[in-house]
Amino acid sequence: MASYPKDQFDDYPEDLARIGAHRGPAKRGGGWIGFAWAALATGALIAAGLFYVSLTNDSFKFEFPGAEASASSTPVETTIPTAEPITDRDIIKTLKKERDITITVLNGTAVDKLDNVAYKALKKLKWPATSYAPASIDTEEETIVYYNNVADEDVARGVLAALGAGDVRFSEAFSGAPITVVLGADYAALVEG
Repeated sequence: MASYPKDQFDDYPEDLARIGAHRGPAKRGGGWIGFAWAALATGALIAAGLFYVSLTNDSFKFEFPGAEASASSTPVETTIPTAEPITDRDIIKTLKKERDITITVLNGTAVDKLDNVAYKALKKLKWPATSYAPASIDTEEETIVYYNNVADEDVARGVLAALGAGDVRFSEAFSGAPITVVLGADYAALVEG
């Protein structure tokens, strides 16, 4: 290993208490202060992110601790306005053309070909049913007519009236058609009875 002669930079005053070229000795507990600031910033970012998600997504609610809403001790009954069902045959005929409505029928029961029965019943009433198939599960108790556009609630309620069983719900889970019918045991009992 090569050795170099000493020069003026190798000598430094002893009172500087430096280690290396420019560092002084580390302060005791200095690492904990940085960790505490990082933890505080992380917690604040997580809380802000959860709050933002709760504002933009109705299925997720986040409230800051201690900021509970003042709720009355007695529940207040509210009525949710619903659209009038479409039952006029002339309007039903034009739904596919004017509002781009199509209906998919899924069999959510173990009854064989129930989806085909409901599909044919809707077609007979001139509803724009375009496809039918078995659902991914076969244990549905209640028939549900799903609509994925708020403006199409009237169509969903009309389809429900045509089927004679079930309920309607808004859902964006079914993207294949604006209206998706998932048949349940209540419709199977209606058809078989």
